[in-house]
Amino acid sequence: MSATRFYLITLGVPLLLAVLLFCTFDLTNLDVLISNHFYDPLTKTFVLQHDRLFEKLTHKLPRILPNSLGELSVIGMVLSFVWTLLPKGRFTAWLEQVRVAPVLRWFVAHRRDFIFLVVSIAITTGMVHYFKSHTSVWCPVETTLYGGVHEKREWFENFSLLHEAGEGRCWPGGHASSGFTLLALYFVARRYRWQHARKLFIAVMTIGMIYGTTRVPQGWHFVSHTFWSAILVWLTMLGTALAFYGRERLSQPALGAIRQTPESVAEGISVSAR
Repeated sequence: MSATRFYLITLGVPLLLAVLLFCTFDLTNLDVLISNHFYDPLTKTFVLQHDRLFEKLTHKLPRILPNSLGELSVIGMVLSFVWTLLPKGRFTAWLEQVRVAPVLRWFVAHRRDFIFLVVSIAITTGMVHYFKSHTSVWCPVETTLYGGVHEKREWFENFSLLHEAGEGRCWPGGHASSGFTLLALYFVARRYRWQHARKLFIAVMTIGMIYGTTRVPQGWHFVSHTFWSAILVWLTMLGTALAFYGRERLSQPALGAIRQTPESVAEGISVSAR
């Protein structure tokens, strides 16, 4: 893949989606119209706002995935230094005998990947917290639209580059972004040209969308917060992956991918005709 096409797909498309998202949601009342369907004005609550089982199944338990990825990445990064720091001698010879040494050497061989996972997750988490504190957007249930005390405002109305904009912490969606941080695995898969990397990408995006959209009927997020999380996490992960692996490595075709050439197509037609 050429550099131009690579950046058009990985950078141009997300930026175009960001513009469309901004025009469709941030400049309209679409978020409110959608959330209104989940709000009961008589009880002044959202349909699933106080459902403990739904909260546990969609908010607390799903944290296991991103939290586990972060913890395993740190463990892997630490183990990647163990073998190189061990003094060669009887102990390392014993590790060879019990077949622990090959495992430790495997971690050494994948040190860059584990460091990338740790750094990308850390940078992405920091990015999300930065925008939360520097936009000060209140969640739907905290606004006057749905029984709260704060005025609903868009992120760009409060944005402050260098200083915290206020106490609101609802934009972008934090729970959705935790799901989207699994995109770090996609970039590792792209580095090794795994043929199922695209399926992994679709799975991670689906997880992130589920994480975010399930907060809407609870009144803790607007729909657009999830979409913004996806775009911001992708751009952050992309920049970190480019710094670690480089554009050429990430733009290589997947191993095992079937390439249709005129010769192979003609051969396939002749075989089917027989």
